[in-house]
Amino acid sequence: MPTVNLWWAEHALLPTGPAAQVLIETTGERITTVRPGVPPPSEATRLAGLTMPGLANAHSHAFHRALRARTQAGRGTFWTWREQMYKVADRLTPERYHSLARAVYAEMALAGITCVGEFHYLHHGPGGTPYARSTTMAEALVAAADEAGIRITLLDTCYLTGGLGQPLAGPQLRFGDGNADRWASRAGELAAALRERPNARCGAALHSVRAVPRDRMNTVVAWADEHAAPLHVHLSEQRAENEACLSEYGATPTQILAEAGALTPRTSVVHATHLTDRDIALIGAARASTCMCPTTERDLADGIGRAVELNGAGSPITLGSDSHAVIDLFEEARGVELNERLRTEERGHWAAADLLRTATANGHAALGWADAGRLAERGLADFVTIAVDTPRLAGFRSATAAESVVFAAIAADVRHVVVGGRFVVRDFTHLLVPEVPRALDHAITDVTG
Repeated sequence: MPTVNLWWAEHALLPTGPAAQVLIETTGERITTVRPGVPPPSEATRLAGLTMPGLANAHSHAFHRALRARTQAGRGTFWTWREQMYKVADRLTPERYHSLARAVYAEMALAGITCVGEFHYLHHGPGGTPYARSTTMAEALVAAADEAGIRITLLDTCYLTGGLGQPLAGPQLRFGDGNADRWASRAGELAAALRERPNARCGAALHSVRAVPRDRMNTVVAWADEHAAPLHVHLSEQRAENEACLSEYGATPTQILAEAGALTPRTSVVHATHLTDRDIALIGAARASTCMCPTTERDLADGIGRAVELNGAGSPITLGSDSHAVIDLFEEARGVELNERLRTEERGHWAAADLLRTATANGHAALGWADAGRLAERGLADFVTIAVDTPRLAGFRSATAAESVVFAAIAADVRHVVVGGRFVVRDFTHLLVPEVPRALDHAITDVTG
Protein backbone atom coordinates (compact mmCIF):
# COMPACT_ATOMS: atom_id res chain seq x y z
CA MET A 1 0.00 0.00 0.00
CA PRO A 2 1.25 3.53 -0.76
CA THR A 3 2.50 5.48 2.23
CA VAL A 4 0.15 8.17 3.56
CA ASN A 5 1.80 11.27 5.04
CA LEU A 6 0.47 14.45 6.61
CA TRP A 7 2.31 17.74 6.18
CA TRP A 8 1.33 20.96 7.91
CA ALA A 9 2.51 24.14 6.21
CA GLU A 10 2.69 27.31 8.27
CA HIS A 11 2.10 29.28 5.06
CA ALA A 12 1.51 28.02 1.52
CA LEU A 13 1.03 29.29 -2.00
CA LEU A 14 -2.06 27.55 -3.40
CA PRO A 15 -3.58 27.98 -6.88
CA THR A 16 -6.06 30.38 -5.24
CA GLY A 17 -3.30 32.43 -3.61
CA PRO A 18 -1.48 32.53 -0.25
CA ALA A 19 -3.00 30.65 2.69
CA ALA A 20 -2.09 29.91 6.30
CA GLN A 21 -2.13 26.68 8.32
CA VAL A 22 -2.44 24.36 5.34
CA LEU A 23 -2.77 20.61 5.86
CA ILE A 24 -1.43 18.60 2.92
CA GLU A 25 -2.08 14.87 2.75
CA THR A 26 0.00 12.77 0.36
CA THR A 27 -0.50 9.17 -0.66
CA GLY A 28 2.55 7.74 -2.32
CA GLU A 29 3.69 10.28 -4.91
CA ARG A 30 0.40 12.20 -5.06
CA ILE A 31 -1.28 14.96 -3.13
CA THR A 32 -4.68 13.73 -1.98
CA THR A 33 -5.93 16.62 0.17
CA VAL A 34 -5.10 20.31 0.59
CA ARG A 35 -6.97 22.10 3.40
CA PRO A 36 -6.13 25.62 4.61
CA GLY A 37 -7.03 26.93 8.04
CA VAL A 38 -6.35 23.69 9.92
CA PRO A 39 -4.57 23.69 13.31
CA PRO A 40 -1.45 21.48 13.24
CA PRO A 41 -2.26 17.81 13.94
CA SER A 42 0.25 16.14 16.24
CA GLU A 43 1.03 13.46 13.65
CA ALA A 44 1.79 15.91 10.82
CA THR A 45 5.29 16.93 9.74
CA ARG A 46 5.55 20.67 10.32
CA LEU A 47 6.89 22.82 7.49
CA ALA A 48 7.94 26.13 9.04
CA GLY A 49 7.98 28.92 6.46
CA LEU A 50 6.31 29.25 3.07
CA THR A 51 5.53 26.04 1.19
CA MET A 52 5.09 26.26 -2.56
CA PRO A 53 5.25 23.97 -5.59
CA GLY A 54 8.64 22.57 -6.54
CA LEU A 55 10.60 24.54 -9.13
CA ALA A 56 11.17 23.33 -12.69
CA ASN A 57 14.51 24.12 -14.32
CA ALA A 58 13.42 23.93 -17.95
CA HIS A 59 16.88 24.28 -19.52
CA SER A 60 20.11 22.79 -18.22
CA HIS A 61 23.49 21.75 -19.58
CA ALA A 62 24.87 19.97 -16.52
CA PHE A 63 28.51 19.95 -17.60
CA HIS A 64 28.57 23.73 -18.06
CA ARG A 65 28.60 23.98 -14.26
CA ALA A 66 32.34 23.25 -14.46
CA LEU A 67 32.82 26.58 -16.27
CA ARG A 68 31.55 28.78 -13.44
CA ALA A 69 34.05 31.57 -12.69
CA ARG A 70 36.53 30.17 -15.22
CA THR A 71 34.81 31.83 -18.19
CA GLN A 72 34.27 35.15 -16.40
CA ALA A 73 37.96 36.03 -16.49
CA GLY A 74 38.75 38.67 -19.13
CA ARG A 75 36.36 39.96 -21.76
CA GLY A 76 35.69 37.41 -24.47
CA THR A 77 32.48 36.71 -26.39
CA PHE A 78 29.86 33.99 -26.60
CA TRP A 79 32.09 32.28 -29.16
CA THR A 80 35.24 32.31 -26.99
CA TRP A 81 33.11 31.01 -24.10
CA ARG A 82 31.99 28.21 -26.41
CA GLU A 83 35.59 27.14 -27.07
CA GLN A 84 36.17 26.73 -23.31
CA MET A 85 32.95 24.74 -23.08
CA TYR A 86 34.15 22.40 -25.83
CA LYS A 87 37.38 21.71 -23.90
CA VAL A 88 35.38 20.55 -20.87
CA ALA A 89 33.09 18.46 -23.07
CA ASP A 90 36.08 16.70 -24.56
CA ARG A 91 37.27 15.55 -21.11
CA LEU A 92 34.02 13.95 -20.01
CA THR A 93 33.74 10.19 -19.65
CA PRO A 94 30.49 8.49 -18.58
CA GLU A 95 31.87 8.17 -15.05
CA ARG A 96 33.00 11.80 -14.87
CA TYR A 97 29.74 13.01 -16.33
CA HIS A 98 27.72 11.01 -13.82
CA SER A 99 29.76 12.34 -10.92
CA LEU A 100 29.49 15.95 -12.08
CA ALA A 101 25.78 15.78 -12.94
CA ARG A 102 24.93 14.09 -9.64
CA ALA A 103 26.55 16.96 -7.75
CA VAL A 104 24.96 19.59 -10.00
CA TYR A 105 21.50 18.08 -9.60
CA ALA A 106 22.03 17.95 -5.84
CA GLU A 107 22.89 21.67 -5.96
CA MET A 108 19.62 22.16 -7.85
CA ALA A 109 17.69 20.25 -5.19
CA LEU A 110 19.18 22.47 -2.50
CA ALA A 111 17.89 25.43 -4.56
CA GLY A 112 14.32 24.07 -4.59
CA ILE A 113 14.40 22.52 -8.06
CA THR A 114 12.42 19.28 -8.19
CA CYS A 115 12.53 18.69 -11.96
CA VAL A 116 15.17 19.47 -14.59
CA GLY A 117 15.10 19.55 -18.37
CA GLU A 118 18.55 18.37 -19.47
CA PHE A 119 19.35 19.54 -23.00
CA HIS A 120 21.72 16.68 -23.78
CA TYR A 121 23.98 16.47 -26.82
CA LEU A 122 27.18 14.85 -25.53
CA HIS A 123 26.26 11.44 -26.93
CA HIS A 124 29.46 9.68 -28.00
CA GLY A 125 33.07 9.10 -27.07
CA PRO A 126 36.07 11.21 -28.14
CA GLY A 127 36.23 11.70 -31.88
CA GLY A 128 32.61 10.62 -32.17
CA THR A 129 33.32 6.95 -31.47
CA PRO A 130 30.05 5.36 -30.31
CA TYR A 131 29.86 3.69 -26.93
CA ALA A 132 28.90 0.02 -26.92
CA ARG A 133 25.55 1.10 -25.52
CA SER A 134 24.31 4.10 -27.49
CA THR A 135 22.50 5.62 -24.53
CA THR A 136 25.46 5.44 -22.12
CA MET A 137 25.91 9.17 -21.57
CA ALA A 138 22.18 9.87 -21.35
CA GLU A 139 21.67 7.12 -18.81
CA ALA A 140 24.54 8.52 -16.72
CA LEU A 141 22.54 11.75 -16.46
CA VAL A 142 19.30 9.96 -15.62
CA ALA A 143 21.05 7.97 -12.89
CA ALA A 144 22.58 11.18 -11.55
CA ALA A 145 19.18 12.86 -11.26
CA ASP A 146 17.71 9.79 -9.58
CA GLU A 147 20.52 9.69 -7.03
CA ALA A 148 20.12 13.41 -6.37
CA GLY A 149 16.39 12.89 -5.80
CA ILE A 150 14.93 15.03 -8.59
CA ARG A 151 12.90 14.28 -11.70
CA ILE A 152 14.43 14.67 -15.15
CA THR A 153 13.27 15.12 -18.72
CA LEU A 154 16.22 14.04 -20.86
CA LEU A 155 15.96 16.17 -24.00
CA ASP A 156 17.92 14.06 -26.45
CA THR A 157 19.42 16.53 -28.89
CA CYS A 158 19.95 16.18 -32.62
CA TYR A 159 23.22 17.93 -33.57
CA LEU A 160 24.42 17.34 -37.14
CA THR A 161 26.47 20.34 -38.30
CA GLY A 162 29.03 22.68 -36.77
CA GLY A 163 27.30 25.68 -38.30
CA LEU A 164 25.23 26.32 -41.39
CA GLY A 165 26.86 24.29 -44.15
CA GLN A 166 29.81 23.30 -41.92
CA PRO A 167 30.77 19.78 -40.82
CA LEU A 168 31.24 18.84 -37.19
CA ALA A 169 34.85 19.12 -36.07
CA GLY A 170 36.96 18.53 -32.97
CA PRO A 171 34.93 18.05 -29.77
CA GLN A 172 31.71 18.58 -31.75
CA LEU A 173 32.19 15.11 -33.22
CA ARG A 174 30.96 13.73 -29.90
CA PHE A 175 27.62 15.46 -30.44
CA GLY A 176 26.63 14.06 -33.83
CA ASP A 177 24.92 10.85 -34.92
CA GLY A 178 25.83 11.24 -38.59
CA ASN A 179 22.29 11.81 -39.77
CA ALA A 180 18.81 12.40 -38.39
CA ASP A 181 17.68 8.80 -38.85
CA ARG A 182 20.51 7.55 -36.66
CA TRP A 183 19.60 10.18 -34.08
CA ALA A 184 15.97 8.95 -34.14
CA SER A 185 17.07 5.35 -33.70
CA ARG A 186 19.24 6.19 -30.72
CA ALA A 187 16.58 8.43 -29.18
CA GLY A 188 14.12 5.58 -29.57
CA GLU A 189 16.44 3.30 -27.62
CA LEU A 190 16.64 5.89 -24.87
CA ALA A 191 12.85 6.33 -24.73
CA ALA A 192 12.48 2.56 -24.35
CA ALA A 193 15.14 2.45 -21.62
CA LEU A 194 13.37 5.18 -19.64
CA ARG A 195 9.89 3.69 -19.93
CA GLU A 196 10.19 1.96 -16.57
CA ARG A 197 11.82 4.92 -14.80
CA PRO A 198 8.99 6.80 -13.02
CA ASN A 199 11.06 9.92 -12.36
CA ALA A 200 12.52 10.22 -15.87
CA ARG A 201 11.05 11.05 -19.26
CA CYS A 202 12.52 11.34 -22.72
CA GLY A 203 12.05 14.38 -24.90
CA ALA A 204 13.63 15.60 -28.12
CA ALA A 205 15.63 18.64 -29.09
CA LEU A 206 16.91 20.33 -32.21
CA HIS A 207 20.11 21.91 -31.02
CA SER A 208 19.55 24.97 -33.21
CA VAL A 209 18.92 25.99 -36.79
CA ARG A 210 22.73 26.22 -37.06
CA ALA A 211 23.19 22.58 -36.07
CA VAL A 212 20.30 20.84 -37.88
CA PRO A 213 19.77 21.52 -41.60
CA ARG A 214 16.27 22.57 -42.61
CA ASP A 215 15.66 19.40 -44.62
CA ARG A 216 16.55 17.18 -41.63
CA MET A 217 14.30 18.81 -39.06
CA ASN A 218 11.21 16.87 -40.11
CA THR A 219 12.70 13.61 -38.79
CA VAL A 220 13.08 15.08 -35.30
CA VAL A 221 9.65 16.70 -35.41
CA ALA A 222 8.07 13.40 -36.49
CA TRP A 223 9.83 11.54 -33.68
CA ALA A 224 8.53 14.02 -31.09
CA ASP A 225 5.02 13.75 -32.55
CA GLU A 226 5.12 9.94 -32.51
CA HIS A 227 6.23 9.88 -28.86
CA ALA A 228 4.04 12.85 -27.79
CA ALA A 229 7.27 14.23 -26.38
CA PRO A 230 8.46 17.75 -25.59
CA LEU A 231 10.55 19.31 -28.37
CA HIS A 232 13.06 21.99 -27.36
CA VAL A 233 15.35 24.16 -29.49
CA HIS A 234 17.88 26.95 -28.98
CA LEU A 235 16.55 29.93 -30.92
CA SER A 236 18.08 33.26 -31.93
CA GLU A 237 20.37 33.51 -28.93
CA GLN A 238 22.91 35.50 -30.94
CA ARG A 239 22.43 38.05 -33.71
CA ALA A 240 25.08 36.17 -35.70
CA GLU A 241 22.76 33.15 -35.83
CA ASN A 242 20.00 35.26 -37.37
CA GLU A 243 22.36 36.80 -39.88
CA ALA A 244 23.75 33.43 -40.97
CA CYS A 245 20.25 31.99 -41.31
CA LEU A 246 19.02 34.93 -43.37
CA SER A 247 22.07 34.57 -45.62
CA GLU A 248 21.60 30.80 -46.05
CA TYR A 249 17.81 30.51 -46.22
CA GLY A 250 16.45 34.01 -46.69
CA ALA A 251 14.38 33.54 -43.53
CA THR A 252 14.77 33.92 -39.77
CA PRO A 253 15.39 30.84 -37.59
CA THR A 254 11.83 31.12 -36.26
CA GLN A 255 10.42 31.07 -39.78
CA ILE A 256 12.49 27.99 -40.58
CA LEU A 257 11.11 26.20 -37.53
CA ALA A 258 7.57 27.16 -38.46
CA GLU A 259 8.01 25.86 -42.02
CA ALA A 260 9.38 22.59 -40.64
CA GLY A 261 6.33 22.11 -38.40
CA ALA A 262 8.56 22.41 -35.33
CA LEU A 263 6.43 25.02 -33.55
CA THR A 264 3.64 23.32 -31.58
CA PRO A 265 2.26 23.52 -28.02
CA ARG A 266 4.83 20.85 -27.06
CA THR A 267 7.70 23.01 -28.34
CA SER A 268 9.89 25.15 -26.12
CA VAL A 269 12.14 27.74 -27.75
CA VAL A 270 15.12 28.63 -25.58
CA HIS A 271 16.48 32.18 -25.23
CA ALA A 272 14.56 33.65 -28.22
CA THR A 273 16.52 36.82 -27.61
CA HIS A 274 16.60 38.45 -31.04
CA LEU A 275 13.16 38.08 -32.60
CA THR A 276 11.18 40.07 -35.15
CA ASP A 277 7.53 40.94 -34.60
CA ARG A 278 6.63 38.22 -37.08
CA ASP A 279 8.73 35.70 -35.15
CA ILE A 280 6.84 36.51 -31.96
CA ALA A 281 3.51 36.13 -33.73
CA LEU A 282 4.52 32.70 -35.08
CA ILE A 283 5.67 31.42 -31.68
CA GLY A 284 2.58 32.78 -29.95
CA ALA A 285 0.15 31.42 -32.54
CA ALA A 286 1.68 27.95 -32.10
CA ARG A 287 1.32 28.23 -28.29
CA ALA A 288 4.95 27.15 -28.04
CA SER A 289 6.59 28.06 -24.73
CA THR A 290 9.64 30.28 -24.41
CA CYS A 291 12.39 29.43 -21.94
CA MET A 292 14.21 32.47 -20.63
CA CYS A 293 17.59 32.07 -18.91
CA PRO A 294 18.34 35.59 -17.64
CA THR A 295 21.49 34.81 -15.64
CA THR A 296 23.14 33.06 -18.59
CA GLU A 297 21.89 35.63 -21.07
CA ARG A 298 23.44 38.37 -18.90
CA ASP A 299 26.64 36.41 -18.38
CA LEU A 300 27.13 35.82 -22.11
CA ALA A 301 25.98 39.32 -23.09
CA ASP A 302 23.27 37.83 -25.29
CA GLY A 303 20.78 40.63 -24.80
CA ILE A 304 17.30 40.95 -23.30
CA GLY A 305 14.53 38.83 -24.77
CA ARG A 306 11.02 40.11 -25.38
CA ALA A 307 9.31 38.02 -22.70
CA VAL A 308 6.35 40.34 -22.14
CA GLU A 309 5.48 40.43 -25.84
CA LEU A 310 5.93 36.68 -26.23
CA ASN A 311 3.67 35.99 -23.27
CA GLY A 312 1.10 38.42 -24.60
CA ALA A 313 1.16 36.69 -27.98
CA GLY A 314 0.32 33.34 -26.35
CA SER A 315 3.71 31.83 -25.50
CA PRO A 316 3.98 30.67 -21.86
CA ILE A 317 7.29 31.71 -20.30
CA THR A 318 9.48 29.18 -18.49
CA LEU A 319 12.88 29.49 -16.82
CA GLY A 320 16.24 27.73 -17.00
CA SER A 321 19.65 28.10 -15.40
CA ASP A 322 21.27 26.94 -18.67
CA SER A 323 25.04 27.34 -18.19
CA HIS A 324 24.68 27.49 -14.37
CA ALA A 325 26.49 30.78 -13.91
CA VAL A 326 24.28 30.54 -10.83
CA ILE A 327 21.63 27.98 -9.93
CA ASP A 328 18.81 30.06 -8.49
CA LEU A 329 15.38 30.13 -10.13
CA PHE A 330 14.27 32.99 -7.89
CA GLU A 331 17.02 35.06 -9.51
CA GLU A 332 15.87 33.87 -12.95
CA ALA A 333 12.25 34.80 -12.17
CA ARG A 334 12.97 38.31 -10.97
CA GLY A 335 15.44 38.71 -13.82
CA VAL A 336 12.56 38.50 -16.31
CA GLU A 337 10.90 41.51 -14.65
CA LEU A 338 14.04 43.47 -13.81
CA ASN A 339 15.48 43.09 -17.31
CA GLU A 340 12.25 44.47 -18.71
CA ARG A 341 12.44 47.43 -16.34
CA LEU A 342 15.93 48.25 -17.59
CA ARG A 343 14.86 47.89 -21.22
CA THR A 344 11.72 50.03 -20.93
CA GLU A 345 12.51 52.27 -17.94
CA GLU A 346 9.13 51.26 -16.49
CA ARG A 347 8.15 48.99 -13.56
CA GLY A 348 5.45 46.41 -13.05
CA HIS A 349 5.40 44.29 -16.20
CA TRP A 350 4.77 41.01 -14.35
CA ALA A 351 2.77 40.13 -11.26
CA ALA A 352 4.88 38.15 -8.79
CA ALA A 353 2.41 35.24 -8.90
CA ASP A 354 2.83 35.06 -12.68
CA LEU A 355 6.61 35.00 -12.35
CA LEU A 356 6.33 32.11 -9.89
CA ARG A 357 4.15 30.29 -12.41
CA THR A 358 6.99 30.53 -14.95
CA ALA A 359 9.22 28.70 -12.43
CA THR A 360 6.63 26.08 -11.45
CA ALA A 361 3.55 25.04 -13.47
CA ASN A 362 4.75 26.45 -16.81
CA GLY A 363 8.16 24.83 -16.53
CA HIS A 364 6.77 21.45 -15.57
CA ALA A 365 4.28 21.53 -18.44
CA ALA A 366 7.07 22.33 -20.93
CA LEU A 367 8.98 19.28 -19.68
CA GLY A 368 6.02 16.92 -19.97
CA TRP A 369 5.03 16.92 -16.27
CA ALA A 370 1.68 18.69 -16.46
CA ASP A 371 0.63 17.02 -13.19
CA ALA A 372 3.30 18.90 -11.22
CA GLY A 373 3.87 22.53 -10.33
CA ARG A 374 0.73 23.12 -8.21
CA LEU A 375 -0.22 22.40 -4.62
CA ALA A 376 -3.48 20.73 -5.57
CA GLU A 377 -5.24 17.41 -5.20
CA ARG A 378 -4.10 14.65 -7.57
CA GLY A 379 -0.92 16.54 -8.40
CA LEU A 380 2.55 15.15 -7.82
CA ALA A 381 3.69 15.67 -4.23
CA ASP A 382 6.68 17.84 -5.18
CA PHE A 383 6.95 20.93 -3.02
CA VAL A 384 9.50 23.15 -1.29
CA THR A 385 9.49 25.24 1.86
CA ILE A 386 11.18 28.64 1.95
CA ALA A 387 12.52 29.82 5.29
CA VAL A 388 10.97 33.19 6.11
CA ASP A 389 13.15 33.82 9.17
CA THR A 390 16.26 34.71 7.15
CA PRO A 391 17.54 38.30 6.83
CA ARG A 392 16.21 38.48 3.27
CA LEU A 393 12.66 37.45 4.22
CA ALA A 394 12.44 39.34 7.54
CA GLY A 395 9.14 41.20 7.70
CA PHE A 396 7.37 38.42 5.74
CA ARG A 397 3.60 38.71 5.49
CA SER A 398 1.38 36.03 3.99
CA ALA A 399 -0.56 38.54 1.88
CA THR A 400 2.60 39.46 -0.04
CA ALA A 401 4.19 36.00 -0.01
CA ALA A 402 4.72 35.82 -3.77
CA GLU A 403 6.35 39.26 -3.85
CA SER A 404 8.66 38.32 -0.96
CA VAL A 405 9.84 35.15 -2.67
CA VAL A 406 10.27 36.60 -6.17
CA PHE A 407 11.97 39.86 -5.23
CA ALA A 408 13.96 38.89 -2.13
CA ALA A 409 14.49 35.12 -1.74
CA ILE A 410 17.57 33.30 -2.94
CA ALA A 411 18.34 29.61 -3.36
CA ALA A 412 19.96 29.48 0.08
CA ASP A 413 16.56 30.25 1.67
CA VAL A 414 15.19 26.84 0.67
CA ARG A 415 14.71 24.88 3.91
CA HIS A 416 12.94 21.70 2.76
CA VAL A 417 12.40 19.90 -0.56
CA VAL A 418 9.92 17.07 -0.98
CA VAL A 419 9.78 15.02 -4.18
CA GLY A 420 7.17 12.31 -4.62
CA GLY A 421 6.08 12.66 -1.01
CA ARG A 422 9.58 12.12 0.44
CA PHE A 423 12.14 14.53 1.83
CA VAL A 424 15.14 15.11 -0.42
CA VAL A 425 16.32 18.21 1.44
CA ARG A 426 15.48 18.70 5.11
CA ASP A 427 16.57 21.65 7.20
CA PHE A 428 18.90 22.90 4.42
CA THR A 429 20.66 19.51 4.19
CA HIS A 430 20.59 17.17 1.20
CA LEU A 431 19.68 13.72 2.48
CA LEU A 432 20.94 11.69 -0.51
CA VAL A 433 24.19 13.39 -1.52
CA PRO A 434 26.42 14.08 1.47
CA GLU A 435 28.53 17.24 1.44
CA VAL A 436 27.32 18.68 -1.86
CA PRO A 437 30.04 21.39 -2.01
CA ARG A 438 32.76 18.77 -1.68
CA ALA A 439 31.08 16.58 -4.32
CA LEU A 440 30.95 19.54 -6.71
CA ASP A 441 34.54 20.52 -6.03
CA HIS A 442 35.81 16.99 -6.65
CA ALA A 443 33.81 16.54 -9.87
CA ILE A 444 34.75 19.96 -11.28
CA THR A 445 38.43 19.51 -10.51
CA ASP A 446 38.32 16.12 -12.21
CA VAL A 447 37.09 17.58 -15.52
CA THR A 448 39.01 20.87 -15.52
CA GLY A 449 42.37 19.67 -14.23
